[in-house]
Amino acid sequence: MAFLIDAVAVAVIGMVPVIGGLVGIAYVLFRDGLDIEYLRGRSLGKTLMKLTVVRADGRPMDLAASAQRNWPLVFGSLTQILLFIPVIGWILIPFVIIAGVVFVIIEIVRVLTNPEGRRLGDDYARTRVVTAIE
Repeated sequence: MAFLIDAVAVAVIGMVPVIGGLVGIAYVLFRDGLDIEYLRGRSLGKTLMKLTVVRADGRPMDLAASAQRNWPLVFGSLTQILLFIPVIGWILIPFVIIAGVVFVIIEIVRVLTNPEGRRLGDDYARTRVVTAIE
């Protein structure tokens, strides 16, 4: 549910011409490390669902750890940058879209099949999602 809330937020942000897509990508990449008072290092969806991301070593989430955790979810969005690279960028777009879709499918399958609900990004960043202590 938290993912869907974040997806809706990104879709709304993405409606802003030109900059909206880039801001949406930045939000997905850094959402779990945002140091905003209301969010307290959580995405909007995780805040509303009373969840938080914790690191295995006990350190608080930061922007770098958030980027490590969420890069598989924004990989396909690189197409927005490739649009501005003539010929080579345009040729790469279909491959990046396919890779992005594959990453998202892998992430969904991992969440549904992993006993702890850990995604590939969680393994890479050594994180897990837990119920937040408010």
